[in-house]
Amino acid sequence: MPSPATLKADSPETRHAYRLQGIVPNGIVIVASDAHYWPGPPSLMHRALVRTCKEYKPKIVILNGDVIDAPTVSRHARIGWETLPRLADEIEAAKDRVFEIEKASGRARKIWNLGNHDARFESRLANVAPEYARIHGVHLNDHFPLWECAWSTWVNNEVVVKHRFKGGIYAPRNNTLNAGKTMVTGHLHSAKVMPFDDYNGTRYGVDTGCIADTFGSQFVDYTEDSPRDWRSGFCVLTFKDGKLMNPELVTRWDEERVQFRGWVGKP
Repeated sequence: MPSPATLKADSPETRHAYRLQGIVPNGIVIVASDAHYWPGPPSLMHRALVRTCKEYKPKIVILNGDVIDAPTVSRHARIGWETLPRLADEIEAAKDRVFEIEKASGRARKIWNLGNHDARFESRLANVAPEYARIHGVHLNDHFPLWECAWSTWVNNEVVVKHRFKGGIYAPRNNTLNAGKTMVTGHLHSAKVMPFDDYNGTRYGVDTGCIADTFGSQFVDYTEDSPRDWRSGFCVLTFKDGKLMNPELVTRWDEERVQFRGWVGKP
């Protein structure tokens, strides 16, 4: 079987690559995670993501997992099931939002690292009707043809972007400590950058936060309206001469504005 570094999305062994490689000598990579797109108006952070893609012209845009929420195919209890959107409506809403990102990012390479919520789409069908495997439309990436799907994306062999690795409040630090490379993840919705130094120099653990509103409808029932240590945001990675500069976060300022590099405004 091919190694993870070379396994391609069209390999008969898998529907997506294990690992994608990107080279960015100079330029920007934007990483956004945990959109959990539902029917309805776009979130504040989604609008900021679209504007940032349009203004900063990234070389690569990475949707780092959980683009859809898919609660109706979850293995967890269906709390508030009467008001959950149909999966078909979620996919259509995600198509609308992702198209806005595609249009704003132009010729940027577009990569989708799969998250645990994304995996629900196919794992549900694989469990109950495996005979539908390889039929067009039953795979998530059939609905988003412009995006390369993988479990992880490596940039300049220096930065690893994947949906999740370690857990807990120190996950970003533990990610880079255990990986030996800068690691950018989502999943925990915490929006933080944690530098780590050793004899090899400085590397970073980054949690990009979430594109979804942290008190959005997707989360109200299963969190039981408890306080949550989450922050909406996404990450801008800037490379100079092949080396990563300090990772930067675009984050929520208030109900209508975001903050980035000393600027506060509406997206």
